[in-house]
Amino acid sequence: MLCVLALVVGVAGAGAIELTAGRSSGRPTAVDRSSELAVASRPPVSERVAPAPPSGAINPEFPGVTTFRGNLTRTYYGQGPVPRRPRVLWRYPSSGGMCADSTDETGTYTWCGVGWTGQPNVIPHDNGRVELRFGAYDTNYHFLDARTGKPMRDDLDTGDLAKGSATSDPDGYPLYYAGSRDNSFRIVALDRGRVPQVLWSLDASTSAPEPVWNDDWDGAALVVGDYLIEGGENSWLYVIKLNRGRTPAGKVRVRPRVVLTLPSWDDQLSIDAPDRHYSIESSVGFDDGVVYFANSAGLVQGWDISRVLRGARGARRVFRFWTGDDTDASMVLDDEGYLYVASELEKMNERSAEVGQLMKLDPRRPRRPLVWSVPLRQLGEAGKAGSWSTPALYRDTVYVATNAGGVLGVDRGSGRVRWRIPLPAPTWSSPVVVDDVLLQGDCQGDLHAYDVSDEIRRPPELWRVRLGGCIEATPAVWKGRIYVGTRAGAMYGLGDTGR
Repeated sequence: MLCVLALVVGVAGAGAIELTAGRSSGRPTAVDRSSELAVASRPPVSERVAPAPPSGAINPEFPGVTTFRGNLTRTYYGQGPVPRRPRVLWRYPSSGGMCADSTDETGTYTWCGVGWTGQPNVIPHDNGRVELRFGAYDTNYHFLDARTGKPMRDDLDTGDLAKGSATSDPDGYPLYYAGSRDNSFRIVALDRGRVPQVLWSLDASTSAPEPVWNDDWDGAALVVGDYLIEGGENSWLYVIKLNRGRTPAGKVRVRPRVVLTLPSWDDQLSIDAPDRHYSIESSVGFDDGVVYFANSAGLVQGWDISRVLRGARGARRVFRFWTGDDTDASMVLDDEGYLYVASELEKMNERSAEVGQLMKLDPRRPRRPLVWSVPLRQLGEAGKAGSWSTPALYRDTVYVATNAGGVLGVDRGSGRVRWRIPLPAPTWSSPVVVDDVLLQGDCQGDLHAYDVSDEIRRPPELWRVRLGGCIEATPAVWKGRIYVGTRAGAMYGLGDTGR
């Protein structure tokens, strides 16, 4: 089941790490810190798996927002128009809240609503109905009619917090891929009437050779061809062959097989960050056969898995960069292959001071990948700075929200900060931009809309809607509606009157 690890060390100061099928051969090897990478030459373009267009959904033949930020590069925010004078059209539940108690290493607490990153899937159906799918802190996966906010299916109770964001199959199979704090990542069938059925699950505590740190699943998986790619808080990345198909009765079926596991850390990181907080809490990105992910110690990696996605063996690490601090926000990639990385600022170490907290990286220059960086050093909640928010790319601007409270517009080419808008902290909700409108939630419970048609000037506010409760979750936009949850316990549908 577990595929790891034949390690090959390169020459001339660059370590080339290659993995082939087999049992674990032990801890990942150290790398040369002077070059800040372990690289191998990328394969010819003809050998790689082509990515989906960054500007649209993963599969244009199956529209909707099927995963966190909508596509392989985490740069699709939904489809307009954005409401002009929105009001709350429905609240789920209509009264009370989605709440449950959960226990971790710090104790037992009551959690409510939808938290970070919490972007719902928006799935149009052939009959004209639109379905909203999301996990919540009441331990359930929920499946709502996006027009009315009423359940379309029964809830699926996971037994613990359904954190983060999830993924619906981008190729039209009635499958939902999601994790929970109960240690399990699940593949759920949605073609058995109103009752979701778990077809397969993966246990974070038993499915990797050396689980590290935690057992949650916060990130939204990617489906590339017939393969699912997901990172876990156990500090491992998984590539899973789904073997999707249909039963003789026409029901969806899967025969999953874990074909590759990749560690989120190496020996050098064990030296630089010995506390072993190596969990993968972000949603992975994918471009040109390479999967990109980061961990809670700030190690950014790119692995070429193109051979694995063709059914062969062998994965190579082609990129390594250390941010110096916890990097939970998902990386995004532009259409030229640049990475945009937002990092937290908790450790206040030399490395984080050197590279900043918002970074543009060029994986084609693995020895000197830092194109520009922006320091985000203003302190916010718990005396921490930086960003938990996944950056948004729109035209020539990078949008990022900060733990100290607020959103910034940064020139994509130069890294110059064009403007800042202060907001009630912390602003963990990831910005969304559709049709020249920037949406940003704050921790006072307001969802703001700004006109960003003029990228240079500070954008004027178009409207704000008070929902109540900190908005950590990321909004989803679909044809005149906005869907977003809050920590006060509810999911909301917003829109103009009459739509």
